[in-house]
Amino acid sequence: MFKNLNAPLLGVSGHQSEIIELALTYGFRGLDLDVVEFTQRANKHGFSYALRLLESAKLLPGCFDLPIEWDVEDDAFKQGLANLPEYVQAAAEAGCTRCLAVIEPAGDKRPYHENFEFHRRRFSDVCKVLEPSGVRLGLGFRAADDLRKEWAFQFIHDLEALVLLVKMIDAANVGLLLDTWNAHFSGGSLDSIRGLSAEQIVAVRAADLPQDAPADQITEGLRYLPGPEGRVDVTGYLRVLGELGYDGPVTPAPARKTLRGMRRDEVVRAAGRAMADVWQVAGLTPEGGLAAAAKS
Repeated sequence: MFKNLNAPLLGVSGHQSEIIELALTYGFRGLDLDVVEFTQRANKHGFSYALRLLESAKLLPGCFDLPIEWDVEDDAFKQGLANLPEYVQAAAEAGCTRCLAVIEPAGDKRPYHENFEFHRRRFSDVCKVLEPSGVRLGLGFRAADDLRKEWAFQFIHDLEALVLLVKMIDAANVGLLLDTWNAHFSGGSLDSIRGLSAEQIVAVRAADLPQDAPADQITEGLRYLPGPEGRVDVTGYLRVLGELGYDGPVTPAPARKTLRGMRRDEVVRAAGRAMADVWQVAGLTPEGGLAAAAKS
């Protein structure tokens, strides 16, 4: 596995060259792709031009967000599917073959079982479009309790339910976006991760939770950079992922407000240090495998 940077998740913006420099300076080996911006640049200037900075930096391709909406009316969804191949092919050209989508945990449209079937069908259709380019879809969930208040119907908000949805989707190229914060908060355990295979995990996001935060006051605003002694056992998750042989990106994903007031170089430096700390304590090599001492 490898340390991966998603600049927007950290509230960091800038030209591609600036983001690449920050990633390289502060120890990241991979970078997520803004597939819409990349596709537009490739269409305007050609793929060689669009790829030149990424190739010269020798950063590993991370992930890209699914660039269409899926919880929309049939006609709008069909139009999105028709537009999707252009983006998918551009991402694959850049070597980025991990696409992510995060499911909302509640809504007013459909009761749980109807919504489950709706998402199963929609993501099956999406996977059919991704498959010819060798792209995998990673599905994530959101666990915070406040996100389900004041909605008529609850939906997937824990790892067990998400795993069931993934298993029911009629596609070989679908798996999980494993988020340590959401997994912990929803009652997941390291044993639940041990029950998965590396092939079932498309991508990983890492965040921690303050030790003193009361359970009934936890919101996504309390997502902090991962730490080796945090309330979320990020190092434990990383060790299990190493045992499984997971080889994909691990991306720090705190709430932006926890980094407020910092310059962008300070933000990426702090994220890089946090990742280096949990990496070392988890017993991972720079390349992301388990060190010999950690295996024993």
